[in-house]
Order: sequence, then structure tokens, then C-alpha cells
Amino acid sequence: MPRNRQTWRAVAQRQALPIVQIASAVVIAAALALAGCTAAGAGEHRAKSASDQIDTEHLFGFTQGSDIGQAGETELEADSTGRFGKREGSYNAAATSLEAKFTLSDSVLIAPTATIAYYDIVGVPGLDDRRQGRLQDLSLEMRYRLLNRERAPFGLTFLIDPKWGFADEFSGARARQYGAEFRIAADRELVRDRLYAALNLLYIPEVTRVYETNSTARESTFGAYLAVTGQVRPGLFLGAEARYLEHFEGVALNHFAGRAFYLGPTLYAGLGGRWWLSASWNFQVSGRAPDVPGALDLTNFERYQAKLRIGVSF
Repeated sequence: MPRNRQTWRAVAQRQALPIVQIASAVVIAAALALAGCTAAGAGEHRAKSASDQIDTEHLFGFTQGSDIGQAGETELEADSTGRFGKREGSYNAAATSLEAKFTLSDSVLIAPTATIAYYDIVGVPGLDDRRQGRLQDLSLEMRYRLLNRERAPFGLTFLIDPKWGFADEFSGARARQYGAEFRIAADRELVRDRLYAALNLLYIPEVTRVYETNSTARESTFGAYLAVTGQVRPGLFLGAEARYLEHFEGVALNHFAGRAFYLGPTLYAGLGGRWWLSASWNFQVSGRAPDVPGALDLTNFERYQAKLRIGVSF
């Protein structure tokens, strides 16, 4: 993830941990409310319906659903993420992950992934100008679904995605990077066959050694995502998501470096057969980096972030 390599220890002690605790409490409270809002009907037997055929994993944009597909299913997916805009200069970065997903059982999915990235950076303070593509990283995503939303009050899936990187995700410089994403994804069908909601918590520790500067950065990111989407016609969903992100120096959320809050619309469409497409566009509506003026954090994060996925299952 993008980083600010300065340390603001006083700010961290005063502000960072309370923010994480508050955000976590809000997200957990929302999850409990989501689980309990229709708990009275959770024990009722449900016949198979169109909703049982909907895979919620990609319905919500950056936010992920708890579904992992049917046992024995294979899915090929291209997942592209764009990050655009800094306070000064021109900053554009796009990364595309090519994934092969294998659902080994009703509870377990694995997905080996390769990511390529392209950087177009001109006149951004602290970054070298760069127009080039790179092999970004290799990773192996693993998911375990603890609760199936078709049989429980809500769906709940745990994700771990360790990676081995070859370029700095922020600057595009050659680097050796080790990290992992840990995510909890919960979702629920709010209105039968019509309205769905999802909640994510994530933690991303990373260690990056940049060859050009012979420097090593240890950092981490905390995130809380909430999304809602509705089916406006068969196979077409429109929705919105809110994402709260905090960046820290140190792999254990040690020293607060900045925060950003994103909002944006989402779209999911079945393309016929087993093909599908999802898209999301998020813009930073508020943020803060210590000792940097302005109502946004454009040091650690971008002004806009976008995601486009297309996939097919077998």
C-alpha cells in the first residue's frame, strides 16, 4: 500500500489507537445489528430461490462478500485496480491481477495470483518520474467460509493472502516486498432476492526493501468497509460502498501516518452464461496526514480509486 515514511510518534500515542478502536467498535456493532435484524426468521427453512444462485463475493466493489462458489468449481478472473491523483503533479497507477480460483470444498477456496502494474508518475514531490510496467507480485489467496449465509443468519468468511512482491506499490521502483492481507468478510441478504449488504475488516502488514535507495520500510494498513447493493433487474446490481482506511508505520499498527474515507457507487452485471463483470469508483471525501495541510490525505492515499473485475466460472 502507499506509504509515508516519516514517523509521528506523538500523534500515534494520542490519536491512532483510539481511532482504530472506535472504527472497530462501529463495524462490529453494525455486524451484530446486521445479524440480528431478522434473526427471528433465520431458523425458518428456505426453499431454493434465485438468491441461492447469486455469488456475493464480487457484488460490492472493493468490499467482498462471503460466498466462495460451489465445491469443485473453477473460476478465472482479471481484477484491475486504479489509483489516481496526488496533491501535486500527476500520479496514475494501475495493477491487474490474473487469478485462478479453485473451490476445494463448501468451505475452502484457494487462488494463485500474478499481478502486473503500470506507473505513470510525473512531478509528484518525493517520487521519481516514472512511466513503466512491472511484475508487481505473486500471491496465494486462501479463504475459509465459517458460516454459509444460506443456512446461517449471515455469511462469514476469513481470508489470508500472502504475497511476494518485486516492486514498491507506491512508487513503482524495483523492490523486494513481503506482506499479507488478512480480511474478515460478512454479508447478509436483507430483502429476499433484492437487497444485500456486506461488511469487511482488513489488516495488511508489509515489509519493503527498495533497491534504488537501499531503504527498508515496515508498515501496515487497517480498513473497515461497508457496502449495500440491490438487484434492479435480473443479473444487474447497483449499490454504494463506504471505506475507511488508516496507514501506520510499523507492521503492528505502531505509528499513525494518515487516514482516508472513501465513498462511491458499485455495479455488478451477469454477462450471460457463467461470465460476470463488477466495477466500483471511489473518491476520497475526507482524510488527514499529520503535519500536512488540507482536508484529504493525499500523502498515503490517492484522490480516486477504482476497481474493475471480469470473470468466468466452470
